[in-house]
Amino acid sequence: MKLQALQSDITIPNMDAIVNAANSSLLGGGGVDGAIHWAAGPEMLADCLTLNGCRTGEAKMTKGHRLKACHVIHTVGPVWHGGKNGEADKLRVCYTNSLRLAAENGLQSIAFPRISTGMHRFPSDQAAQIAVESLRTFLAAPCSIQTVVFCCFSAADRDQYEKLLTP
Repeated sequence: MKLQALQSDITIPNMDAIVNAANSSLLGGGGVDGAIHWAAGPEMLADCLTLNGCRTGEAKMTKGHRLKACHVIHTVGPVWHGGKNGEADKLRVCYTNSLRLAAENGLQSIAFPRISTGMHRFPSDQAAQIAVESLRTFLAAPCSIQTVVFCCFSAADRDQYEKLLTP
């Protein structure tokens, strides 16, 4: 099992799947969502139109189209409201459902962005802890996934994940 953090644009990794921190319409937006839609091309939008949106915590998959990744797993992260509305559990479900969908489709490699830490304002340190804990819990059982990468925008974000991934 290979777990790592990279300072990288989420659209770059050559993985079986990358995860999109999507909005509920799945029709593109800003940040990670906009970057993935732009890099994948208009075919991604056509695929997303057939999915009837996505609720917070759900995960849905499309082809990667013009991306190096074969697939994109779209998940909608929670908006931070002070931590009193189940945001941690909702974020945990995003990671678990994304990993489950990848495993159900026999995928071996997956890259995640920092879900909900941008426009949704989830505290970075808490989000990273939840992401790594969710990953470790899911991967404790046998599955097809062999490589997981956390794509981080900054060196500080990457360092935060590297500390959490160090045994």
